[in-house]
Amino acid sequence: MKAEYINPFLDASVNLFKTHLMFSVKNSTPYLNQDSQNLNEISAIIGLAGDIIGAVVLSFTRETAIAMATRFSGKKHVAVSKEVLDAVGELVNIIAGNAKKDLMDFRIEISLPGVITGHKYKINWPQGVPVITIPFESDAGAFTVNVSFKQSYK
Repeated sequence: MKAEYINPFLDASVNLFKTHLMFSVKNSTPYLNQDSQNLNEISAIIGLAGDIIGAVVLSFTRETAIAMATRFSGKKHVAVSKEVLDAVGELVNIIAGNAKKDLMDFRIEISLPGVITGHKYKINWPQGVPVITIPFESDAGAFTVNVSFKQSYK
């Protein structure tokens, strides 16, 4: 997967958390995720279809998800609730939508976001395609943006 495909997701993530949510956020070097099922307790997933097929997964610890949802909604949350899960889904939706703007050379459709919770779950990543993980540190805690997609040859 080329950096030119990953950078839109990196830029969209930094822009969302830094500019819109006003969190101090710093990304570390993206890496090839050797255990692509090793995600945090709360993950939001968006599927990509069209000229590119794959998925984008935003993954948080419970504490980070609660803090992000509190900032996003302006309402204090103290536990994982439907509102927290909805906020996490909307965050990945914003990231994917903004990254799509920088990938205008491709015809891309994004799915509705889904949110998965738990300790052991499996993402159905595209077969034979690496998962690139972009780790972040923020005022609210650590999180990752995970991207795996390939060009579709129709």
